[in-house]
Amino acid sequence: MAREKKRVKSSKSGQYLLAHHAKETIVVYSSILSLSQTQSLEKLTLRDRDQSTVSGFMGKSSFESMVDRYWAGFFLVFSCLVGALDASAGDSDPIYSARTCVGQCEKSGCVGQRCFSHCNFSSDGVSFDGPWYKQEPLYLQWKQWDCQSDCRYYCMLDREREREALGHDPVKYHGKWPFRRVYGIQEPVSVAFSALNLAMHFHGWLSFFILLYYKLPLKQDKKAYYEYTSLWHIYGFLSLNSWFWSAVFHSRDVDLTEKLDYSSAVAFLGYSLIMSILRSFDVRDEAARVMVAAPLLAFLTAHILFINFYKLDYGWNMQVCVVMAVAQLLLWAIWAGVTGHPSRRKLWVVVIGGGLAMLLEIYDFPPYEGYMDAHALWHATTIPLTYIWWSFIRDDAEFRTSNLLKKAK
Repeated sequence: MAREKKRVKSSKSGQYLLAHHAKETIVVYSSILSLSQTQSLEKLTLRDRDQSTVSGFMGKSSFESMVDRYWAGFFLVFSCLVGALDASAGDSDPIYSARTCVGQCEKSGCVGQRCFSHCNFSSDGVSFDGPWYKQEPLYLQWKQWDCQSDCRYYCMLDREREREALGHDPVKYHGKWPFRRVYGIQEPVSVAFSALNLAMHFHGWLSFFILLYYKLPLKQDKKAYYEYTSLWHIYGFLSLNSWFWSAVFHSRDVDLTEKLDYSSAVAFLGYSLIMSILRSFDVRDEAARVMVAAPLLAFLTAHILFINFYKLDYGWNMQVCVVMAVAQLLLWAIWAGVTGHPSRRKLWVVVIGGGLAMLLEIYDFPPYEGYMDAHALWHATTIPLTYIWWSFIRDDAEFRTSNLLKKAK
C-alpha cells in the first residue's frame, strides 16, 4: 500500500511522445477538415440540384456528414491529448525528450561532456563492435544501467538544473521523481530506511523467539504456551521478505524487482489482516482459523497471480492494499478500545502512528535535494512503529502465557 502511489507509472514506450505528436495531428487533421469542408460545399450544391438523389445516396444530409467529420476530428485529437496526459510532465519536455537530449545521447553516447562507454553495448551487456569476451562490467549488468537508462538519467539532471535556475519546481520523469543516484543506487534514502525496517523486524522477531523459548515456561513437549506462536513466526518471515524486496526495488526499479516488491507487500499486508482477525477475535481452534484464513488466502493468491501474469494494474493494486491496511487498523483500534490488555497503549500508538504515516503517501512531494521524498519519509516513520509493534507482540505472549499458567494451577 505504501508503495503504490509512488509506483503509478507513465504510459509504456512510445506513449510519452504523444504530447509532441498531438500538435502535428491537429495540424494534419485541420487540413483534412478543410478539404472535407470544400467537398461538403460541393455536395451541398449537388443537393440543391437534386436533393432527393444525393440524400438517398448518402443516407443523411451533407450538413450532418460535415458535423460527423468535426466530431471524428475532435475525438482523434482528444485521444492523442489523453495519451499525452498519461505521461509524466518531464517526458513531454521538448528539451529532455527522445527527439533532443535523450535521442542524441542514445546515438552519440554522450550528454554534454559526459560520455558512456556502455552505450557501445546492447541491453544484455554484449559489445556491438567487439569480441564476445568484451562485455559490460558485472556491476552494470546487475544494475541494468544500460545506455538508455544513463542517457535518461543525465538528461534529467541537466534539465532539472535548468528548470531550477528558472525558478520552476521539479517534475516527474517516466512516473518517478528526479532522484540522484549514490553508487548506482536509484533511491538511496528509501533503500537505507527499508534496510533499517528489515533490521528492526529481524530484531523484533529474534527477541520474540528468545522470549518464548528461553525466558518463558515451556510445555513438557518443549512447545510454547502461547497459542499464536507459529502464526507470528510466519508474520516475521513475511515482514523480512517484504522489506528485503523493498530495498532491492528502490535500489533499481525494473520489471522483475517491481513485481517482487509488490507481490511481497501484498502478501505481508494480507497476512497481517488475517492475524488481526484471529487475534482480535481470539480464534484458537485450528478449524476455525482455516475457515477464516482460506477465503483471504485464496483472494491474495489470485491477486498476486493477476498482477504478475496478467496485468499490473496500479490503481486496483493500490485499492486492495489500502482496504487491507485500513481494515486491520480498525480491527486493532476497536480491540484495543474494548479489551483490558495491559499493553493496549502500545497498540494505540501503533494504530494512530500508522494512520498518520499513511498521510505521507497522500501528500506526495518532490525529493529534497534529490534524495528524500514523501515515500522515503514514510519508510522512516515505520522504523520506531515496528519496534513498538514487536514490543506489543512480546507483551501479548507474556500476558497469554501467564493467564494459561494460572488456569493450569
